[in-house]
Amino acid sequence: MTAVPNDLTNDLTIRPITGREELDLFRRFPYVLNEELAGDLEAGRRRPGWMWVALRGDRLVARAGWWGRDGDTEPFLLNVFDIDDTDPERVAIGVRLLEAAAAEVVPRGARMPEYDRMLPPDWREDAAVRRAVEDRVTALERTGARLLVERLRLEWRPGTPLPAPSGRLRFRPVRDREELVGLMARALEGTLDAHSIDDLARTATAEEAATAHYEDEIRGYERWRDRWRVATLPDGTPVGFVAPGRNSYNATIGYLAVLPEHRGNGYVDDILAEGTRTVAAQDVPRIRASTDVGNAPMAAAFRRAGYVVFERMINMVWD
Repeated sequence: MTAVPNDLTNDLTIRPITGREELDLFRRFPYVLNEELAGDLEAGRRRPGWMWVALRGDRLVARAGWWGRDGDTEPFLLNVFDIDDTDPERVAIGVRLLEAAAAEVVPRGARMPEYDRMLPPDWREDAAVRRAVEDRVTALERTGARLLVERLRLEWRPGTPLPAPSGRLRFRPVRDREELVGLMARALEGTLDAHSIDDLARTATAEEAATAHYEDEIRGYERWRDRWRVATLPDGTPVGFVAPGRNSYNATIGYLAVLPEHRGNGYVDDILAEGTRTVAAQDVPRIRASTDVGNAPMAAAFRRAGYVVFERMINMVWD
């Protein structure tokens, strides 16, 4: 437990929650992830020691929560961070909460996990929502974070028409991990994806960046490996791939790319449609996907395939 000095605010206490019995306390701030917290705690994707609160007396004035993938022993994301939007010291309180909690949650010498925040699609048009987002971003920036990207969160629902196969491409299963990592490395050339660009900046080669991304993200979809597809020309030349999967909550288009030498031919539509058909055949209630706001070609392909934007997300990272 960390008591914050009085030069910041009076009677403020920062600590992790004690367990499930304090879940209602942690959920006093509204947020779309609140409904998942109990299930995440039960599954081990969250832990009481990863869920911190700042209190003034018994009033919640800030909270921060980390999340881990199934089986993780260390947090993978900071995806809950809220402050009392009525408190005049809210930004300073948020900074102190993040600093105190991170010192206990993040292993010494490790990179601070990425932060993400889900937002309404029109969040900039609502003055109150925009101010709340800007306050949280300011607090995060004061701890050393920087905005990496804003992303579109998309959804396809059963019954939405899909383009008929064009017949231009053939699809076959991915042979093994090495083939997919190799294709991922080739696809990084000229990428518009901010996370991929960030990965390339922190690794020596495209192969290292692709391997790291596979281990961090795609490996979690391996139980759906039989649904991963390589798109080829009729002569067998690969032009791209799609690796759908299922995370802890939804079926998803986990990774899709067109190899650089084949871009500009509209193959993305064929590959996305094939991936969507493959997942839809599993009788799922929805398929989720995401892409950067700045990746206009990919966003347009999702729209053509019948995906709709239901949220946006901002991602921040610590160097």
